[in-house]
Amino acid sequence: MAPAGNFGDTGRMSTISTTRRHVLAGVGVVLAAPAIIGRAAAAVGAINPYDFGLIDLHDGDQTPALQAAVDAAASAGQDLLLPAGEFSVGGLRLPGGLRIIGSARATVLANSDGQPIGTVGQGRGFLIDGVSFYSTSTDADLILDEGVEDASILNCMFSGDGSGIRAYLASATIENCHFVEQRDAAIHSVNSNGGLIIRGNRIDRCSNAGIRIWREEQGHDGSIVTGNIVRNIDWVGGGNGQNGNGVNVYQADSVIVSDNVFTDCAFTAVRVNGGRNTQVRGNTCTNSGEVAIFSEFEFSGSVIADNIIDGAATGIDITNLDTGGYLASCTGNIVRNIFPKSAVNPDTVPVGIYAEADTIVANNVVENVPGVGIAAGYGPFVRNVSINSNVITGANIGIGVTVVNDPKVGKVHVSDNLISGATVAGIAGLEWQNVVSTDLAADAGRYPHVTVSDNTIG
Repeated sequence: MAPAGNFGDTGRMSTISTTRRHVLAGVGVVLAAPAIIGRAAAAVGAINPYDFGLIDLHDGDQTPALQAAVDAAASAGQDLLLPAGEFSVGGLRLPGGLRIIGSARATVLANSDGQPIGTVGQGRGFLIDGVSFYSTSTDADLILDEGVEDASILNCMFSGDGSGIRAYLASATIENCHFVEQRDAAIHSVNSNGGLIIRGNRIDRCSNAGIRIWREEQGHDGSIVTGNIVRNIDWVGGGNGQNGNGVNVYQADSVIVSDNVFTDCAFTAVRVNGGRNTQVRGNTCTNSGEVAIFSEFEFSGSVIADNIIDGAATGIDITNLDTGGYLASCTGNIVRNIFPKSAVNPDTVPVGIYAEADTIVANNVVENVPGVGIAAGYGPFVRNVSINSNVITGANIGIGVTVVNDPKVGKVHVSDNLISGATVAGIAGLEWQNVVSTDLAADAGRYPHVTVSDNTIG
């Protein structure tokens, strides 16, 4: 019903109104206060970067001084305490076991030479807490490189010309951070080794994506994305689905996306492309430009449960039997206020919930759809879909089932649904987009793949 492209070139925007001064304005009040860590105030057992030549509020490059402090902390196995202030640095080499403690985001590490602020190398237990980052690197502000294990990035702020955090073959916890006006994505993970826990963050005004959990080949990932607030995600890089998503899971298995709030994503709040055994549950998704929750292409084993969707061109889309997409449970969701069309993808049609293969659609509430409330299949693409015990109010067609004459068409069971306010048909038979039966219960004998029973239409 709503085809989408495979993920390739993510693209980048060429211009943005953000300036360094604007990005750092959020910590300006704190910066006016005295530095929490002074020249002689480093705690016992911690490294004081002033001892290595760091200079307060100095516009020159302070990378050598801070790198020397980093190396000393790593060698001694001590924490590195960073003062409040803005420091120009870039290309820092951060050992895997290092602990860096900033001053409640009033420590600002910034550069303008196109480098990431720092790259975390192989090792276990890296921690950074209370630091603000701004980088002109088109890669990322902070990079977790191959072999980083159990890193913790806490209470930090990110903005810049690429992504906030990029992780490759790494595992990490990213918690209580603020990502604002990234020119690509807030967090971009590829081939996670042990999974990421992304929890309790605020993500706002990113140009292409909120959170990406990607793999180069299908495989176990195990990341958990929970309790985040994601707003205003654009699709400056273009395409028909690879950009503009709050959370994008690509070929990554066993990922959980739960209890997040998504607002104003240009395409999709949660998009699962080719992921297996994913759970998308308990999320609130408002004003999605295309499909609010998407399970597409070679996915299998998706659980989509207890989400609230208010405003989207399609509410939930479980699709692509033609490329091996199958097996889902879609239960307990509220889907309402579907748009007549999508501003970003003209192929998207107004449907509350759409399912194609080996899927149960049960106990959902669907309201106000200028199209089909719940749809089973399109053309020959349907197999083993059960639609039961749903409440559908104010749709043009309450439930629509594909009834094209094709040997590939599989079984559909429609029972115990309550449908009211349908303006065209309660339960309709569809040949592609054409209504060929306005009473599928009466006409079911013409379509042996369809069973319709015990529904209430009023």
